[in-house]
Amino acid sequence: MTDAVTKNDFARMIAGAAAAIRSQHAMLSELDCAAGDGDHGATMLRAVDRLEAAFAPGGPEDLKTCLENAGWNVLGVDGGASSSLLGVFFGGMADARACEGPADASGLAAIFEAGLAALRKQTKAQPGDKTMMDALVPAVEAMRAAAEGGKSVGETLRVAAAAARAGAEATRNLTARYGRAKYLGEKTRGHEDPGAASVGLLFEGFYKGFQNSKGETSNA
Repeated sequence: MTDAVTKNDFARMIAGAAAAIRSQHAMLSELDCAAGDGDHGATMLRAVDRLEAAFAPGGPEDLKTCLENAGWNVLGVDGGASSSLLGVFFGGMADARACEGPADASGLAAIFEAGLAALRKQTKAQPGDKTMMDALVPAVEAMRAAAEGGKSVGETLRVAAAAARAGAEATRNLTARYGRAKYLGEKTRGHEDPGAASVGLLFEGFYKGFQNSKGETSNA
């Protein structure tokens, strides 16, 4: 099975996501200044460091254990709600049966769906509330639709990244309903949600990391 995601491919996806966050962490903190403490970029830097550590050479060889470790690692980041929710998301991915072997596009979608299902048990936020869910939910839904449409793993990740980016950008027109930002009401309009922006970057990195893992040229 050549069009599939192995543990090593997922490690490259995580590395791609980490690179995307590191390249834009200042922007994330700037976005957070509009309604938060201005430290979201720093929090995400710590989170991706912990994610990469879970997939470091010499660690577990199976994807399930790596994802479990990634979840616990990110949960240990002192960064408020965003790191806690991301920790739940990555840890929840390990619940998918597809983690037990190389995952095709459908299996990869199932892994991300498991993460989202775990996250939904921890937060009531929905798309439209100006949170990371505005990028994450459409990205995961796009993955499933692409997989069911017979798309390759690379194409599935590409459309997920596009959906996440579009969802993040759409938060500019929303009013925050969760966290400290909700107290600012209409003043939060016109600013992209930093959590959603981070999810957009993560998915962009997943796609580019997978392309690099397979030696393909990214057209994102």
